[in-house]
Amino acid sequence: MGNSFDWVVLKSRHIVKDRWISVRSDTCQMPNGTIVDPYYVLEYPTWVNVVALTKNQEVILVKQYRHSLKKTILELPSGAVETEDILPVEAAKRELLEETGYTSNHFIETGILSPNPATHTNLTHCFLATDVERVADLKLDFTEQIDVVILPLEKLIKNIDNGILLQTLHISSLFFALKKLDKVQFS
Repeated sequence: MGNSFDWVVLKSRHIVKDRWISVRSDTCQMPNGTIVDPYYVLEYPTWVNVVALTKNQEVILVKQYRHSLKKTILELPSGAVETEDILPVEAAKRELLEETGYTSNHFIETGILSPNPATHTNLTHCFLATDVERVADLKLDFTEQIDVVILPLEKLIKNIDNGILLQTLHISSLFFALKKLDKVQFS
């Protein structure tokens, strides 16, 4: 059921569509009759990210090069939901294990985010994994070169405003995890 703000798609075509990205060009009509053409939409799969904590309250992070920024940065373990993943939590467990070698029996979904509701079709599922332990070697994709970094949670929080994490969805996921852990104070 629509509302008075919904646009109507009059025409739609794919500009690029491959395994990495799908870009769609829509011709839309706003409720007031205005035509918006083109309106570009980025079609991505569902994403997951994981705040993984050891028993000692250390966060498992991954350090990797991000070409768009031309920088090597710290991030949470994350990735896309693949066809073999029945649920997002399975993707979160798989990505954590592949990228870090860590796993846990305690995964909690802490929130769902839209990476960018203006242009992206997908959602990101955020997870908190507690009592994680290293059980395997890394199993990386051919495009991944990752170092695992273990930081005390308190150190990560203290350095958050110094740009220790740049990825917006990861900072949001950290907020969800801190809220779930009762580490966010409300006055």
